[in-house]
Amino acid sequence: MPKTKILPYLEALFTVIVWGATFIATKIALREVSPATIVWIRFSIGTLILGAVVGLRRQFALPEKDEWLYLALLGFLGVTFHQILQATGLQTAKATTTAWIVATTPVFIAILGWIVLKEKLNGLQVLGIVLAGFGVLLIVSKGNISALFTGEEGTFGDFLILISSVNWAVYTILSRRELARHPAARMMFFVMLLGWLFVNIWIFGFGPGLGEIPNLTSSGWGAIVILGVFGSGLAYIAFYDALQEIPASQLGAFFNVEPLVTTLLASFMINETITAITLIGGAIIILGIWLVNRK
Repeated sequence: MPKTKILPYLEALFTVIVWGATFIATKIALREVSPATIVWIRFSIGTLILGAVVGLRRQFALPEKDEWLYLALLGFLGVTFHQILQATGLQTAKATTTAWIVATTPVFIAILGWIVLKEKLNGLQVLGIVLAGFGVLLIVSKGNISALFTGEEGTFGDFLILISSVNWAVYTILSRRELARHPAARMMFFVMLLGWLFVNIWIFGFGPGLGEIPNLTSSGWGAIVILGVFGSGLAYIAFYDALQEIPASQLGAFFNVEPLVTTLLASFMINETITAITLIGGAIIILGIWLVNRK
């Protein structure tokens, strides 16, 4: 691999490691404060970092008047609604289960592309969709799929995480238009800023305000700083920088690493057990995603 190409691959690897760790950090922070407080602080930090990077790169420019409403929609879907779903879901869903469900987002992108954009799906892609769905059911049900229908396995949090995956697929498709108009960091800055403004409505209108912040210990603050600085700041920058140098099909392969990172970290940091069913279901999910993305 040429030396000039090493950095984008390191940025891609950095991104998936960080995003794999964010589920653990959220679980740790949820021990001390509510989802609203976590998301508000996280994206306060992330917005400041993205704004600083856009300024340093001299990419700052206000969107056109007809773009603000669209960017607000992206901010609501990609930041506010998405993080409400994930942070609330992680109150009952395991970090490992969450990571494997989120890993199926490319499957939902393919399904939406077929429904909305009339993109064709071949037989192998359909098989991949079925396999990825089966792998998720195995993990959520701990190998006893029938128990999902009786309520013995699975949590409401798992359902919220599944909705967040569909939502992120919608956000990804909708964001293509703005990525064609703006540098990625600038687009994400305005998306995150507008999403953070919606989060203000959530925390001050319906949530605890800032009253929970004194509850945060050094552990809680550490988790939220990781979420803000790395998860919502540096990782986004690294991801879009990598996307400019690495073909999307190759970059997508890196995201198979993300749930593996979460699985390992969850075992060491929050004592989530690595089971054979998790590994088998994860392998089936990765196979399914590969079939969906295979050219």
